[in-house]
Amino acid sequence: MSTSNTSEFRRQFAAVAALEMADGIRSRWLLFATIINFSLVGIFVLAGMHESQVFGFTGMSRVLFSFSHALVVVLPLLSLAAVGPVISQARSSGTLEFLFSNPLSRSTFFLAVTLVRLLLLAGPLFLAFGACAIISRITFGEPLDIEHLVRTLSVCTAELIAFTGIGMFLSATVRHPGRVLIGILIVWVLSIALLDLAVIGLLLEWRLDPQSVFLLAALNPVQDARLALLAGGSPDLPTLGPVGFFIANRFGGGSLLAVGLLWPIFLGATCWWAGLRSFRKHDLL
Repeated sequence: MSTSNTSEFRRQFAAVAALEMADGIRSRWLLFATIINFSLVGIFVLAGMHESQVFGFTGMSRVLFSFSHALVVVLPLLSLAAVGPVISQARSSGTLEFLFSNPLSRSTFFLAVTLVRLLLLAGPLFLAFGACAIISRITFGEPLDIEHLVRTLSVCTAELIAFTGIGMFLSATVRHPGRVLIGILIVWVLSIALLDLAVIGLLLEWRLDPQSVFLLAALNPVQDARLALLAGGSPDLPTLGPVGFFIANRFGGGSLLAVGLLWPIFLGATCWWAGLRSFRKHDLL
């Protein structure tokens, strides 16, 4: 890429990013994501304080464990809701037609929208974990486990990348806003349903071999994120469930962390690339 092309790309990217940042700050989904993250922190902190009083132990490790367990279910919905409708809404409001009446490439627009939305989604998440560290010191008088914190943030970020990529694919390929919302709900429900209970149900109903059940579980980024987070503690059967317990003890915590990071990022990048190809190929209106 020549110097002039690089300069033009930066100019276009900065312009779209500034518009998206302003729109994201004004939008309700950012406020909703912030409220959800901090509400979960508050709920689990209160639960941890109660347990520390009743059972006589400091409960911040319990708070972080419960918070991360809830995040693997909530983050996909937040990502899909924030990213999925972006192109269809811009198309229906005429914003897309206005933007591309200027010298702006589709690839630059697609990349800028993705990165800004991903940044705005990650912001409340990082702030919530920062609040956990402060609360741990002030309320419980103990430092937060940095290794556990970094592990949790890394896996949650990978999950955000995965579902942001899936959301951009839906946004680029589904033109009607109502169908986009249906697609968001279907993807989220399938992701949450394909945890231990669903795959065990398939095993019992269709007599699938165990290898197929484990492969199906591993293809689900929510399952991978969940196992990568929870295997950092004690990989016991009540915590991980039957499928997760087998995988954790068969492959180990390090392998689960690698899968929980690499597969969601790869899946999100693949869906994002497919969405970009569709966006560049088809008509804007």
